[in-house]
Amino acid sequence: MKWIIIILAVITVLLFAVGFRMADTTMSIKPQTLEEAREWQQEHGDISWYDNVEKTDYTVSSYDGYVLHVQLISNPEKSSKYVLISHGYTDNRIGSLKYADIYLDLGFNVIVYDLRGHGLNEKTYCSYSVREAKDLNALIEDSRERYPDADVFGLHGESLGAATSISCLQYKPDVDFVVSDCGFSDISGVLKGGLKMMHMPRFLVDVAGICAGIKYGIPFSQMKPIEALKENEIPILFMHGAVDRFIKPENSEEMQKATIGYSELHLIKDADHALSVLTDHESYEEFVKEFLKTLNLL
Repeated sequence: MKWIIIILAVITVLLFAVGFRMADTTMSIKPQTLEEAREWQQEHGDISWYDNVEKTDYTVSSYDGYVLHVQLISNPEKSSKYVLISHGYTDNRIGSLKYADIYLDLGFNVIVYDLRGHGLNEKTYCSYSVREAKDLNALIEDSRERYPDADVFGLHGESLGAATSISCLQYKPDVDFVVSDCGFSDISGVLKGGLKMMHMPRFLVDVAGICAGIKYGIPFSQMKPIEALKENEIPILFMHGAVDRFIKPENSEEMQKATIGYSELHLIKDADHALSVLTDHESYEEFVKEFLKTLNLL
């Protein structure tokens, strides 16, 4: 009996050692610089327009005093329409430019920013939509005060930014629409899918989730944007690459079923993770345009 207890104790210690390591690895961020992000964008699309538009940089203090770096890209034509774009994991505001031109063409002013722990912001860990959603809510409130002329205000997010935009809906923000591109419904499902591909036991994610709760105060079980949709009535356009191997299209499909408000789902043929707008920019822009027309926002 004594040896059994010792063996179980050793196994438990080893499991939690692996769990804490997984939690640290998952929640760490190796952010790109603005220059690195710009170089990637220039290699994959045309952002030459960015140098010729009026831009205003500012900062916003979030719910806990954390400072977020923000930029307004003003439409060349005076407009009372605004969209706030949230980028993906490790990226920054420059990564949002591949969507910004769509909204500029549709007559919107575009607000881009660096998510917590990214870009010019102070280094910190990623909570996969938990703290980020509170930041986004603070940005929405700031934007409503800063731009009182806004008669249309929407959100657009990619990957982590999409999960953040969806999770933010639990706070009943004053927005007219959301475009969610390749967001995850539950981070645990994404992580377990990754372990399955590596032929590793998926229960390790559950252990790591407990360890994240112990060390960071936020277990993986809270990183579940789909929970924010139970009472949501804000219209959502779900976009997803049909061959996304990282965050599978099923995530958007599940979230569309979960929301009670108006929604659309479009899968972009041959597009992998976060590449839909680059794979078929024309169709992508048309889906956004028709969605907004349906809502009488254009």
